[in-house]
Amino acid sequence: MYRNRLISKRLLRMVEHFPVTVVSGARQVGKTTLLQHLFPSYDYVVFDPGIDLEGARRDPDLFLRNHPTPLILDEIQYAPELVAAIKRTVDRNRSAAGQFILTGSQQWQVLNTLSESLAGRAAFLDLQGFSLQELAGSDSCWLGRWLEDADQFPAWSRTAGYYQGDLRGWLWRGSLPGLQQLPDDLVGDFWAGYHRTYVERDARLIGEIQDWHEFGRFIGLMTALTAQEINYSQLGREIGIVPPTSKRWLRILEATYQWYSLSAFSGNPVKRVSSRPKGHLTDTGLACYHARMSAPVMLASHPLYGALFETAMVQELRKQAAACGMAATWHHWRSAGGAEVDLLLEKDDLLYPFEFKLTTNPTKKDGSGIAALMAAYPNRRFGKGAIVCAVEQPRWVTDDILAIPWNLL
Repeated sequence: MYRNRLISKRLLRMVEHFPVTVVSGARQVGKTTLLQHLFPSYDYVVFDPGIDLEGARRDPDLFLRNHPTPLILDEIQYAPELVAAIKRTVDRNRSAAGQFILTGSQQWQVLNTLSESLAGRAAFLDLQGFSLQELAGSDSCWLGRWLEDADQFPAWSRTAGYYQGDLRGWLWRGSLPGLQQLPDDLVGDFWAGYHRTYVERDARLIGEIQDWHEFGRFIGLMTALTAQEINYSQLGREIGIVPPTSKRWLRILEATYQWYSLSAFSGNPVKRVSSRPKGHLTDTGLACYHARMSAPVMLASHPLYGALFETAMVQELRKQAAACGMAATWHHWRSAGGAEVDLLLEKDDLLYPFEFKLTTNPTKKDGSGIAALMAAYPNRRFGKGAIVCAVEQPRWVTDDILAIPWNLL
């Protein structure tokens, strides 16, 4: 069953106005399904690392001659020689939109080359796993409403929908499309195959990794560190690798969309760069697999429960922002005294702080990190703060902080 994706409208607009559109994201997030559904008339070619399909790498110009536009080129990172040929084709007719749609599951190499070679010719869009809205069949995103008018948000929410699924089941299963119809007893098999394919194929093709067993252990270690600040020296000590190796391996996870880093915020741009980032796995289902959770009920007493909830909600807000086409920057914040804010959205010179709590009864204390952040930067402009938690309806915790249900659509 096809599920509508929130970014569909934005993707259609990009294809309508740009000669090339690049859709990137982790493996199995639904890139191919989305494109074949929205653009059924396009010629479609998918590349493989072990095969030079129709001589695309050997003679890219001839390949494109045999596949006239409009054309979808899936997993373009496996045919990097096509990039220059695509540029030449586009430059012969810059005014024609929708000539090429490219997909990729790696940020390095080809996708970086595309952004440089096709500057001004291409639009870029990231696709993630299903959001709560997509799982519920809704096209509403509460984030836009919150930023537009926080004071009226509670009134608006009274007519909004809610995701009806179980929190633990949602976190445990994960957000990839291929998982949604599987019975619980096969979810572990899905993730085992995903992990093996990722380690033995995707990561191997872009990273100089000598010991694949150790790299697999490294992924498991990162599961335990999701929603935490990253110390590269600590990472190395855990499995016996030097800090430069741990940093390079983490970059591989980021390059293949398995890990997302939040930069640390401070009022000083230099400090912002030098402070430790906070990292999140991009899918909590993979984290639960590596943590050996065989059923959703195991989350209830697991020490990772709170971290996985935070990770999932960070990804949810990123999905909503992408669907809205929102130009925003994301950070986390931690003071020298230990006060912290889980997520900080920076947009139009305004800062919007978010906390994620596994509580049904948030209090002023749960917003203490937000209050400390606002006090630390009296000259910065702040929007209202939010505590995303398990309340049934939005309600104000303080004059400036609203508790928002995690499953609000």
